[in-house]
Amino acid sequence: MPDTMQDCYAPKSKPLLTITEALDRIRQAIQPIEQSETVLLNKALGRILAEPIYSPINMPFDRNSAMDGYAFASADKPTQGAFDLECIGISWAGKPFQGLLQKGQCVRIFTGAVLPPETDSVVMQEKVQVDGKTILFPEHTSVHQNVREIGEDVKQGSCLITLPKKLTVSDISLLASVGVAKVPVKRALKVAFFSTGDELVTLDQPLTSGKIYDSNRYTLQSLLADANVMATDMGIIPDDKQLLEDNLVTASKAYDVVITTGGASVGEADYVKEILERCGEVNFWQIAIKPGKPLAFGKIATSYFFGLPGNPVSVLATFQQIVAPALRKLAGESPSKALRITATCNSLLKKAAGRQDFQRGILSQDDDGNFLVVSSGAQGSNMLSSMSRANCYIVLPSECTGVNVGDKVSVEPFSLLLDERH
Repeated sequence: MPDTMQDCYAPKSKPLLTITEALDRIRQAIQPIEQSETVLLNKALGRILAEPIYSPINMPFDRNSAMDGYAFASADKPTQGAFDLECIGISWAGKPFQGLLQKGQCVRIFTGAVLPPETDSVVMQEKVQVDGKTILFPEHTSVHQNVREIGEDVKQGSCLITLPKKLTVSDISLLASVGVAKVPVKRALKVAFFSTGDELVTLDQPLTSGKIYDSNRYTLQSLLADANVMATDMGIIPDDKQLLEDNLVTASKAYDVVITTGGASVGEADYVKEILERCGEVNFWQIAIKPGKPLAFGKIATSYFFGLPGNPVSVLATFQQIVAPALRKLAGESPSKALRITATCNSLLKKAAGRQDFQRGILSQDDDGNFLVVSSGAQGSNMLSSMSRANCYIVLPSECTGVNVGDKVSVEPFSLLLDERH
């Protein structure tokens, strides 16, 4: 099957790009930023590492106990039978035993406490009998057990985290455990966004006939809430070609990425593509996706530009499928793609061939571990209520012409938490 496809509303001489083709073009066009900065470890969660991190110490730093019990020398264990040793002190976590063990002696030890150098084994406290200072060890006591060796987890000088990496909670924990207080990370992306359209009003204004509240800027603000992004809301720009051009050119001089919503379609007041062609370059315009066909990608000066559709569900879908991977590439993050699983669809879904469709659904899992999905409601690109109810996309390929109840479908969860109500 060819990579490009015709849309019933597109000129036959201009086949639409598939999502795969659009993402390939973006990957080829975008170069990751090179600038970096150093931040405190407690500010590094979610940031993109700029340099590999090497461990300044061994971890564990000392030989220590893996549990509460008694530390002893394996040489004191006889070949057969139970045996007893004299307990001459305690090794606490943070306060090692300072004495010198002789043959036939042991020490009480707690989890994480340093083992005396004369010992090489720990038996858990539940397995021994205590009679004053005499500790009776059972016949089948294991030796060389329950001991964490120096550098067992991390060797001094070894690479802790390689590139590229978006720092996770586990990474922060690892770095803290070896004493790394600051980390070099890629600088945050500077992203500007605004809505276009005479019909839009802000939330603090009363709604009048012909007007709608501008939800798209709130959507984008939420979608851009990332540790690697500094987002700037530039407000609403009316359908004025010169004003729109002035704002785009001004933003392109100060931001890495400019995102607009509305104005990328084919109406008489849709100026984005025209301005982009005059002031910058158009990489592509319109892709075979539903919702969200009218999507422009290009460049103005050194700033990358994304012109998203005006319908709110289209903004969500195109950002998640197209813009988010582009921002990850620009920020220097390692390539990734959304998790998709196979589920049984328990709704009748309508679809026309021609575009890859992202229908909103509610994903659940039954007691036997089977994944089930149903439609979350009306699928119009203006229907935010069904988007709010959804926890996944039902991803239907371009050639699909509908889904019957019981058919298997590909599902892309919004998160790994599933709805238990279905």
